[in-house]
Amino acid sequence: MRDIVTERLVLRLLQPRDVPAFAAYRSDADVARYQSWDTTYSTADGERLVAAQQDVDFGDSGPWVQVAAVDRVSGELCGDCAVRVVTDQPQTAEVGVTLAPARQGSGIATEALGAVVTRLFEQHGIHRVYAETDDRNAAVHRLLERLGFRCEARLIEADWFKGEWTTLRIYATLHREWCAPL
Repeated sequence: MRDIVTERLVLRLLQPRDVPAFAAYRSDADVARYQSWDTTYSTADGERLVAAQQDVDFGDSGPWVQVAAVDRVSGELCGDCAVRVVTDQPQTAEVGVTLAPARQGSGIATEALGAVVTRLFEQHGIHRVYAETDDRNAAVHRLLERLGFRCEARLIEADWFKGEWTTLRIYATLHREWCAPL
């Protein structure tokens, strides 16, 4: 993946040097609450994830790819965007975003995810990008709406997640609708 450079960030594939900061924010209870991992996320888990991505290319269909969002000035890992080009629908990608607690509320998630979605549409021929969210995660709903995604579905108690039935929201945008927010 060629780096994506925005006003405040460099977006690039997650690297071994990112793992300590990556594991630290992933193990935070507030960060892990709506994510597929839990607060026991460790440095070893992060190392395994980075190793598993060595032969995965951004924009190719198949597994999830973690794109590090790195502060251009400090070099600090602020968070990451997750991207998966699905295998059962042509030109369709799923995305997600996770930020370190100290960087939340700063517009970094909008900048990072907006740049990733723009790259998917402009350089990888993606037709539709979607995100699946927990209904209780109002912050990510606002983020996706700010980026121009629309809520396409609300699936009531459709997912058994972390010991309880949860409601999901599906947000999406099409290439022809996308106006880069940057």
